Amino acid sequence: MRFRQKGLGTGLAEKKKDTYLCEVFEFEMKRRFIIFATLLLVSLTMSAQGRFSKYLDQVDSFPFIVIDKQDFTLNLVDQKGNSIVEYGISCAINYGNKEKKGDHKTPEGTFKINQLLNARGLSHDFKDGKGPIKDAYGPWFLRLNVPGFIDIGIHGTPFPESIGSRATEGCIRLKNEDILDLKPRVKVGTTVIILPDPEQ
Repeated sequence: MRFRQKGLGTGLAEKKKDTYLCEVFEFEMKRRFIIFATLLLVSLTMSAQGRFSKYLDQVDSFPFIVIDKQDFTLNLVDQKGNSIVEYGISCAINYGNKEKKGDHKTPEGTFKINQLLNARGLSHDFKDGKGPIKDAYGPWFLRLNVPGFIDIGIHGTPFPESIGSRATEGCIRLKNEDILDLKPRVKVGTTVIILPDPEQ
């Protein structure tokens, strides 16, 4: 009789142990599921925000423009921070933020388009010995409200081979077909963010 009671006690102890192990396993699975679900939610949120979401607090209307002088790109960005379209650009010969006229630097910071200028037929002397070049700005010149400078903007070019390099006096060049594509997508008041050059 005592032997049978001892066996019964051992069986109850093993049953309790099995129940405990099941509870521990269930708790661990729930914990792992919560961690996985949290990581997935964070990933989906970041994906939904887009790679330019860090600049959303700098704009008051959409779409807006982000220009990266290092990567030679201009992105038109939507309200979620996603790129709608990307174009190749050319920027100023010299690195850094524009400080004075003739320093051949592209300004850095947050600006607005303040004029959509039909630039067909406009000429400019690039001081390269070739004299004034007709249609120097392509079909459109999107002027920016850069403090202290009235001649900085985004425009086309008769030199499409310069795209992807540092070749301008300070403006942002696009291929003519790209400025034609960009122009109807923007308006006076569109925000333009020009990212700083890496430190030299």
